[in-house]
Amino acid sequence: MSPAKVREGGMRGYIVPIGGGEEREANAPILKRFVQLCGGREARLVVIPTASRREETGRNYERLFREMGVPSIAVLRLETRQECEQEAALSAIEGATGVFLTGGSQLRLSTTLGGTSVARLLRQRNADGAHIAGTSAGASFLSEHMIAYGDEGATPRADMVTLAPGLGLTNRFIIDQHFRQRDRIGRLLSALSFNPFAIGLGLDEDTAAFFGPDDRMEVVGTGGITVLDASKLEHSSMDEADRGKPVSLIGVRLHILVHGGTFDADAREARAASP
Repeated sequence: MSPAKVREGGMRGYIVPIGGGEEREANAPILKRFVQLCGGREARLVVIPTASRREETGRNYERLFREMGVPSIAVLRLETRQECEQEAALSAIEGATGVFLTGGSQLRLSTTLGGTSVARLLRQRNADGAHIAGTSAGASFLSEHMIAYGDEGATPRADMVTLAPGLGLTNRFIIDQHFRQRDRIGRLLSALSFNPFAIGLGLDEDTAAFFGPDDRMEVVGTGGITVLDASKLEHSSMDEADRGKPVSLIGVRLHILVHGGTFDADAREARAASP
């Protein structure tokens, strides 16, 4: 699931993974910025609450976005793969300036949406300029390589994480969420030991990464984003470690970025926020 190609003369939309637990008031900075990107009072949003089993999840986000002045909001529950082929759902996404995936279980997203017409259209719409955000499970699902589940802890271990295919809006990152709150650095490092070409992003709660079409990320929110760059990895013992045993990783770079900080994925350079 590689990202769809940008058409000649076009520009890719933003990709916005959120670490979960985002502020949900009318002036919430993360959601408000997403709305502004999508057109503000001219925005046309689609909310996909498939990851959640709670009936009210989609309605809650619909109410919140309406309080922010968005006039056009469609909530697509998409509980079966057959529903992901229906013309009504595809038409709503085709006309949207932004799509928001809620939290819940990322495996519900991958097993319901993966490989369907909805998934293919989401990739194409992002390549055509639509902005796509996801919170918590929705954030993990945005990338090609998705953390399905794993254990807590700081030290990577051989059986600590299970990966699954994600939506594929980007193939440059592996995204984890609720990062500091749930002590997930070990499982993100474990995932990178399988995929050292990728960049690991650990998003704290109420914190988002706004990826622009230039592959530059800006941090928005009250927490931090842990950036793990394994491109210069010198050694990994993942191939020889027994199940449950710790893994040696040498040469991983780590950055901690807070609100206003940036990361250039092409140059692999982190910058602190300007004073």
